Amino acid sequence: MTTPTDPPVPSDRPRPGRKLGPIAGNVSSTHRAWLEPMRETYLASGLTLSALSSRISFAKSKLSELLRGVGLYPRWEVVFLLAAELDMPNWPLYRLWRQAAFEARRTSEWIDRCTERKPILTATHTAPPWDHRAFREQTEGDYLLYAQVFLDDNQRDTTVSDTFDILWLSWNDALTSHDTRRYAWNVLRATVMARTPHRDGRPELGMAAFDTVALRSLTDPADELDLVPELVELFTVISHLPRRQFDVMVLRRLCGFAPEAVSALVGASLATVRSDERHATHFVESVLYPPPSTEGTTP
Repeated sequence: MTTPTDPPVPSDRPRPGRKLGPIAGNVSSTHRAWLEPMRETYLASGLTLSALSSRISFAKSKLSELLRGVGLYPRWEVVFLLAAELDMPNWPLYRLWRQAAFEARRTSEWIDRCTERKPILTATHTAPPWDHRAFREQTEGDYLLYAQVFLDDNQRDTTVSDTFDILWLSWNDALTSHDTRRYAWNVLRATVMARTPHRDGRPELGMAAFDTVALRSLTDPADELDLVPELVELFTVISHLPRRQFDVMVLRRLCGFAPEAVSALVGASLATVRSDERHATHFVESVLYPPPSTEGTTP
C-alpha cells in the first residue's frame, strides 16, 4: 500500500450515478473522525461506488451506507479493503476505527474477530511521514494545553492523539492547503469541540476556572475561592465570542500564550491575532463592566 504522499488522482469528469448523501446525524465524533477523511478521499478519487464495489466484492448499497455512517458499524475487513483501494494509510485508520467500535458498543471479541481469520487484514504499525512527525513534535504540547481547557486528562490525550491520526489520513490536503498550521488547527478545534460539553450551542468553559494561569499564580486558597465565580462569569462571556476571537482569548488568557505563539500555532498573522484580542477584550469588558445607566437622572 502506498502512503498518503501518493493520493488517488482526481478526475475532472462528473461521477456517474446518484450523489453520495451526507453523513448521518447520529454518527459519533470518533466514527466521524475516520469517516470524513475516507469520504473526502473517495470523492477526490474519481472512482464510483460501482467500481469500488467490483474491486472489493462488496455491495454498492452497503458501500453507500458505510460512507454515510448508516446502519450497523462496519467491520474492519471492508474498511481495510476500501482504504487500500483509496491508498489510505491503515494504521491511523485502524486506531480510529477501533476506538469508534467501542463507542458503538462493539466488544473486544467482535473487534478481534474482524481480523483473526484473515491476518492480512491486520493493520500494520507504521510510522507517519517525517514531516508529519516533525509537525507533531512541534505542536503536540500546545495542542494539549488547548484541549485541557475543555476536556479531562484522558479525553484530552485521546482527542489530541486522534487529531494527529486524522491529520495523517489527510496529510496531503494539509500540505497543499494555504497554511498547514491553520489546516491542522481547524482539525484540532473540530475534534476538541465535538467532545466538549455544550450549553445552548456554546462550549462550556466553567471547569477551566480551576486550572487557569490566574488561579495557578495564587498562593492563598481563600483568594482562589473568591476568584472562581468571577472567572466562571468571564468564561461564559468568552463562549459568546466569534470562533477566531474565542480561540485567541482561550490561548491568551487561559493557556498563557504570547501573541507571537498564538500566531504561529493557529496560522494567523500577528496583526490578526492582536486585532482579534482587542475586539474580544472590548466585547468582554462591555458585558462585564457596562457603563452606569443614566436612566432616571436629570441633565
